[in-house]
Amino acid sequence: MKFSVFQVSRKGGRVKNEDRMGYCYTRESGLFVLADGMGGHPEGEVAAQIALQTVAALYQREARPMVKDPKAFLAESAMAAHQQIMRYASSKAMLDTPRTTVVAAVLQAGMATWMHCGDSRLYVVRDGRLLVRTLDHSHAERPRHRGVSDSSPANRNLLLTCLGSPTTPLFDVSAPLALQRGDRIMLCSDGVWGVLDDALIVHTLSSGKPVSDAAPDLAEMALRKGGSHSDNVTLIALEWEMPDAPGEEPGISTDSISDGVFASTIQAGMLADDEIEDLDEDAIERSIAEINEAIRRSAARKT
Repeated sequence: MKFSVFQVSRKGGRVKNEDRMGYCYTRESGLFVLADGMGGHPEGEVAAQIALQTVAALYQREARPMVKDPKAFLAESAMAAHQQIMRYASSKAMLDTPRTTVVAAVLQAGMATWMHCGDSRLYVVRDGRLLVRTLDHSHAERPRHRGVSDSSPANRNLLLTCLGSPTTPLFDVSAPLALQRGDRIMLCSDGVWGVLDDALIVHTLSSGKPVSDAAPDLAEMALRKGGSHSDNVTLIALEWEMPDAPGEEPGISTDSISDGVFASTIQAGMLADDEIEDLDEDAIERSIAEINEAIRRSAARKT
């Protein structure tokens, strides 16, 4: 497995940076995660950090050296992160809970599978065009009922779900996507896509520059466009590659990594096994069953 990756996070015009991002990999699998702590609630940066640590800790436990079922892993890790945030809020007797969006992708066996909750996005660019991107869990991008319009500026950017909310979070998990050499995948917070339209994002990602140049270009454009009131700007961009071709810059190759070796940029505060022992499968399965039932009820109302 081989890929090139670049990550960047800037505070922008905010008092503090509540975004968190990072990636982990084994010889045969990679995990990329980004979380955007929500302003208007306490300790958004803590919620984002907990989400990253929880997903990464569960990945380290599951990727031996591959995740058996990426879709199930992503669903379970989202619920586990939510439970950890709620446990943190309860331990501090907080009147309002820390909250965060999250987007995460698992790449292995030439396939990409991703999960998102809220409005942190994932883009896939192939051959200079947008192949797919996530749809936000917001009033702006929620499915419309026929004949009903909701164009109120006050509502369009409100999120419908997030991790850490007292209500059970909703999230989407993608079907696996077969990757091709040169595919570019970007995970980003709304500080990026909120000021840069999709066409500009796709153009910059597919400009021919390596991701180590395209990613900081996008960050700088977002900061300039946002001006003095810019949101936190955070993104991870990667290019999926086959083994090195002559004359190309080397990326990260996992071929020489031994079984049991785990590399990560998500190191500080990594949860230990005894800190996630309470995330039992029965509790996670009950939560996922609740989500699936809510999705089925929602779909039934629309038919």
